[in-house]
Amino acid sequence: MDLQQLLAAAQQMQDHLMSAQQELADAEVEGTSGGGLVKARVNGQGELVDLTISPTVIDPADPVDTAQTVADLVLAAVRNAYDAVGDLQQEKMGPLAAGLGQPGMPEIPGLPGLFGGGPGEPDAPGGPGGPGAPGGPGALGGPGAPGDPGERPGPSAP
Repeated sequence: MDLQQLLAAAQQMQDHLMSAQQELADAEVEGTSGGGLVKARVNGQGELVDLTISPTVIDPADPVDTAQTVADLVLAAVRNAYDAVGDLQQEKMGPLAAGLGQPGMPEIPGLPGLFGGGPGEPDAPGGPGGPGAPGGPGALGGPGAPGDPGERPGPSAP
């Protein structure tokens, strides 16, 4: 492979990266808890952009218990939204990272294995324990609020 082909491959990867970043910037996902009583909207860049709490959650006769319930529901909804945005980011950006030796994307043409080993190798980028591994750097989550059937709780925090 000559230098021109390498530069063309790098430019193509950069174009795909910019396109994926724009798609993420334009996207929004929603997380819910309490059967939809609390809804959190997060954009594709991980910014919380909206939070909706149903008035039916509020019990004026028991403000202390209501405050704790609302707090639990908000945390669960936000965590669910962050889980969803993490999935979206992986969907959009994962294949691009794979081109740099990460699993899931073809190698840069003519440069197989340039940036590390294959999937499942402990020292390979994206291998077990690498960035993005469950519980790794940037991992968000925690259990959802009790009694939230059908809603996906986030991973347990350490």
